Amino acid sequence: MAEHEAECLSWFKSSYSAGDGGECIEVAGRHGTVHIRDSKDTTGPVLSLPHAGWAAFVEFAAGD
Repeated sequence: MAEHEAECLSWFKSSYSAGDGGECIEVAGRHGTVHIRDSKDTTGPVLSLPHAGWAAFVEFAAGD
């Protein structure tokens, strides 16, 4: 994803991110895809997953 494309998204910080600026991610959804980036490096790389891939990751991470 190009930097100018990432700027057009509405990013949301993870509710699990530490308040002290530690390990933080931001996510943005658009056109069936979830985009993930490091909130401390917003011009860095963006990981993009289809909604099904993101849902599988969240389910795995929840440990159910």
